[in-house]
Amino acid sequence: MKKFRCLFLVAFAAASLAGCETTLPLNVFPELRYSHLPPIRLDAVRVEVVEQYKSVGARPYVEHEFPHRPAAVAARWATDRLQAVGTRNMVRVTILQGSVVEVPLARTDGLMGLFTIDQSEKYDGALSVQVEIIGPGGQQLAYVTSQTTQSRSVSEDITLADREKTWFRMTEAMMNDLNLSLERQIQQQFKPWLR
Repeated sequence: MKKFRCLFLVAFAAASLAGCETTLPLNVFPELRYSHLPPIRLDAVRVEVVEQYKSVGARPYVEHEFPHRPAAVAARWATDRLQAVGTRNMVRVTILQGSVVEVPLARTDGLMGLFTIDQSEKYDGALSVQVEIIGPGGQQLAYVTSQTTQSRSVSEDITLADREKTWFRMTEAMMNDLNLSLERQIQQQFKPWLR
């Protein structure tokens, strides 16, 4: 009887430990940086970043669960790429949008559903940034705005680690689009302030 009790206690302890959730990240993702790209030098005394978009922090919005929030990566882009090298003016970068919405997808019903692996969720991301040149008197001298969207769907059997990889790649794709668009527009619209 003592042996049975010991075995029961050991099995119970093992089952309890197996049921514990870990708070450690499943994946370690590199920080998305843009300092390896040539700086965009502007006639300004400083670069100010305003995160106007505030995450709801609850579903269906899921950007707060991403390895790197899209809005935070956009803010990092501004500090990495935009360089103030002047004696007047200010550059203001406003993160207007940085949301990702999880949309449940229809799944196969009935007997066929037992043998089908469906796409279970879709993630719709939107990232929007405005860059302004603000004169010494506070007036807007020029501005550019860029918006990008990305969507990804995942299958119902995806692991949490693979879901995080999907989210990381989605953020990276949105930022690559935004970087190219903003750089092109700044080169065209900010010519008098480029240094």
